[in-house]
Amino acid sequence: MREVVIVDSVRTGLAKSFRGKFNMTRPDDMAAHCVDALLSRNDLDPGLVEDCIVGAGSNEGAQGYNIGRNVAVLSRLGIGCAGMTLNRYCSSGLQAIAVAANQIASGCSDIIVAGGVESITLTLKSRNTDHLFNPIIQERVPGIYHTMGQTAELVARRYNVTREQQDLYSLQSQQRTARAQADGLFSDEIVPMNVQYYTEDKNTGERTVHQGVVEGDDCNRPDTTLESLAGLKPVFAEDGSVTAGNASQLSDGASMTLVMSLDKAIELGLKPRAFFRGFTVAGCEPEEMGIGPVYAVPRLLKAKGLQIDDIDLWELNEAFASQCLYCRDTLGIDNEKYNVNGGSISIGHPFGMTGSRTAGHIVRELQRRNLRYGVVTMCVGGGMGAAGLFEAVR
Repeated sequence: MREVVIVDSVRTGLAKSFRGKFNMTRPDDMAAHCVDALLSRNDLDPGLVEDCIVGAGSNEGAQGYNIGRNVAVLSRLGIGCAGMTLNRYCSSGLQAIAVAANQIASGCSDIIVAGGVESITLTLKSRNTDHLFNPIIQERVPGIYHTMGQTAELVARRYNVTREQQDLYSLQSQQRTARAQADGLFSDEIVPMNVQYYTEDKNTGERTVHQGVVEGDDCNRPDTTLESLAGLKPVFAEDGSVTAGNASQLSDGASMTLVMSLDKAIELGLKPRAFFRGFTVAGCEPEEMGIGPVYAVPRLLKAKGLQIDDIDLWELNEAFASQCLYCRDTLGIDNEKYNVNGGSISIGHPFGMTGSRTAGHIVRELQRRNLRYGVVTMCVGGGMGAAGLFEAVR
């Protein structure tokens, strides 16, 4: 098996769904913008890229057809590059990287761009409900059809994660992201994008179209306090503990990663950021899908002969504070190695792109801190966990 490396990874800034600057931007255009940035930044001949793999949490509406192929055609890759779409919900971006890496490791490809995208704004209402629910599943495993918020509430109650603990964790996420933004730690991974967007008058409903640039993340709330979080009402149950403040934010964005064989990177004179070392998935009870990493991470570490303490940095997707806390504490992860620059609670969570965003960020942070191993992991809708291992090139 050949060595596989991450040469580069870029993303758009993240904009709030519906009222952010991406509310008129198609997801395939966002992803194509990232692909073109990868080609330009690395002075890469588009003709050398053999496949374009794009993950998305919804495959309808603006993300319908084969968005992976559409992104290839929209970008400078052109019609000579194949394209593929996949969906493993919130791990789709990481799954795309894993598929690319395994294809390259097999010796059948040398260069693939892979990542994910989500425009919640343009797809949330694009849902074909015809024959959507299987009656056998509804009867036997209804949790598969639960909303993510319902599962977060169940995790909090079943495993005694209190509202105060969730709010404290969310405050930490906001503060860490604010500090990282101030230090410019996201600057290298974000490629600004010119956009059209609209604002809407709340009284008249009249929309005004503007020209603008998405050049950073606009979901972070650096002025968050524990008091402001405590004042928010539960969203998914009247007597619940999950609020808009301790859950990931609905947002739009794209991220694409340049995956290559080590030999090809050396041949082209490109310096890799990290080695791709492995990827695993695992199933769990759908009604508590948030604890999926508790099952996926041990499987990954066992396969690679590693222990929890061998991992220098962790990016566990912050779908909800309740599951972040349960997974961190159950796995025994040091909080100082865990989501060190915040996560989806403070940055935002466009479902299909987050796995690629967190992979791109962890390989940079490993290099910045001169550390070796990083794990990207997340819970996945339907009752799953996914985990990927990266080793920094030092």
